[in-house]
Amino acid sequence: MGFLDIDNVTKSYGAVKVLNETEISVEEGEFLVLVGPSGCGKSTLLNMIAGLEDVTSGDISINGRRVNDVKPAERNIAMVFQSYALYPNMTVRGNISFGMEMHGVPKAEREEKIAKVADLLQITNLLDRKPGQLSGGQRQRVAMGRALTRDPDVFLFDEPLSNLDAKLRVDMRTEIKKLHQKLGTTIVYVTHDQIEALTLSTRIAVMFGGNVQQLGTPQEIYDNPANMFVAGFMGSPAMNLLPARLERVNGAMCAVLKVGDGSTITVPFPRAEDLTEGADIVLGIRPEAMTDPEGADRDSNALTETELPIDVVEPAGSDTYVTVALGGKDAIGRFRAHNPAKAGQPARFTFDMAKAVAFDPETETRLA
Repeated sequence: MGFLDIDNVTKSYGAVKVLNETEISVEEGEFLVLVGPSGCGKSTLLNMIAGLEDVTSGDISINGRRVNDVKPAERNIAMVFQSYALYPNMTVRGNISFGMEMHGVPKAEREEKIAKVADLLQITNLLDRKPGQLSGGQRQRVAMGRALTRDPDVFLFDEPLSNLDAKLRVDMRTEIKKLHQKLGTTIVYVTHDQIEALTLSTRIAVMFGGNVQQLGTPQEIYDNPANMFVAGFMGSPAMNLLPARLERVNGAMCAVLKVGDGSTITVPFPRAEDLTEGADIVLGIRPEAMTDPEGADRDSNALTETELPIDVVEPAGSDTYVTVALGGKDAIGRFRAHNPAKAGQPARFTFDMAKAVAFDPETETRLA
């Protein structure tokens, strides 16, 4: 039993079921990220934890207490919204203090807490300003400060960074990570941004179609996706998903892939050793496992080098992304910066097949 238990929870609106049987146990101090595309059920689940939505069936417990019928204000949770939800006519100090005033917290204690969270979030110099005088990042810090004064059992974040520009999102991700490391509080965080999910969480629940597709650590999700949806959703660029056939060559199981020029390549695939020879699979391989020979992980025991014709080259500063046609799909490899690869010319690729996975093309689940 965890600190926050979501036990076989569902949500329906009349005959429409938007969240299927969901089972997640969150330990105290964990940072759980619910990630998925719009409409997958992640915000609905967060709102049920908060008490803003009723549970159709199943139970939600916080710190050992079933909270299905407990009012939001009595659940000892704090929520940070996408829209900040600040009072425009109040100063930063007033916004942070307001909830404590409503709960009858003495003035001296309020001032002490305001000073503490303002120092923690580096907004002490903003306390006498109003929200209209603040940047988006500063407003989000104020919203977080208001939540922090509650000293809740669980923090709930509902896409808090989606209104910020790219640089501010990166900065605020770092601030939220630091905050969790300092306070060790239990956090449930909703986002559609898989980079946020991978960088912030201790565990991720990838959601789609009202179901948790996979629950695991960021490394587990990234290295061993449970199905093709998770493989394609998590990672930037996404995992390459390439139709292939398994064949045994010189006693070793290999994946055979068609190249854009009509030829084929055969790459040893030790992870597929227990699969059926002759089977059609979808080969999943990350761009960094399709790289130039000098950039390959020389500690790997499953490197295969081959030459492929290049379709597109995209310099991206620290990396160069190279697109080739494999299995009838565009496959992206991640080369080192300043690589001399050119579109329309062949280049040497090294495949790290220790990092490749196989999926069933019918069920889309992982086979190996």
